[in-house]
Amino acid sequence: METKDLLKKVRKIEIKTRRLSDHIFSGEYHTSFKGRGMTFSEVRQYQFGDDIRAIDWNVTARYNEPYVKVFEEERELTMMLMVDISGSESFGTKNQLKSEIVTEIAATMAFSATQNNDKIGLILFSDQIELYIPPKKGKSHVLRIIRELIEFQPKSKKTDLSQALRFLSGTQKKKAIVFVISDFMVEDNYEKTLKIAGKKHDITGVRVYDLREEKMPNIGMVEMEDAETGAIMIVNTGSKKARMSYEKQYRDKVNYFKDIFSKCGSGTVSTRVDESYVTKLLGYFKSRS
Repeated sequence: METKDLLKKVRKIEIKTRRLSDHIFSGEYHTSFKGRGMTFSEVRQYQFGDDIRAIDWNVTARYNEPYVKVFEEERELTMMLMVDISGSESFGTKNQLKSEIVTEIAATMAFSATQNNDKIGLILFSDQIELYIPPKKGKSHVLRIIRELIEFQPKSKKTDLSQALRFLSGTQKKKAIVFVISDFMVEDNYEKTLKIAGKKHDITGVRVYDLREEKMPNIGMVEMEDAETGAIMIVNTGSKKARMSYEKQYRDKVNYFKDIFSKCGSGTVSTRVDESYVTKLLGYFKSRS
């Protein structure tokens, strides 16, 4: 992409997403996440009205009465954007590709964090770590992140979320607010790595998907290419069995995403490319407040 065209595209995304973060998300982001970055201070006896999630079960069992953990708020938070840039993100049957919505969401979150004077870092991943930008503050830093989201060309088209989560755990020693933005159409079992990362970080999975991914249309014999492996196959979409098999595989991956994130104590948001991700994210933020 020519430098001039790239700058125009960066500016266009900046104008749209910064307006959203300034006028819509900054307050919700602050309420939902500010103060969740905590360092452990001490334990004390449970008092009426305390958050039961703060109960220290080991101490409670030892003294046979409830004790809660007391935390001190950190002065600033760190947001990590983990963005899937594998081949399956370059799909879209409406006005935008999944990758374009992913970029907008990531940019909006980055500007929201900047409004609260927090650091923002970026991990671009496929089945390997394609790019890591350490957390830092400032508008110029956010614009660099947006440029990479638009311009970066991955070495691989495959996906390995487990490896990306292991990298997160290895590089981020302090608690971070983490948004994993992907379609979550992955083959690997990432429960163990998500559980480990979720013990330290506040993780939210943002699933971006297209309407045509949910159901296979009946359009006869079709040549299809797997966006991640490059494998080409002839599929009889007129076969009810073939359509049902495809839809089951899709539902299984979506259900795995929702179930595992919930089981590991992490949040989830799902937004279709032709829906308002603003509405979906606002609803999620308000549910956390």
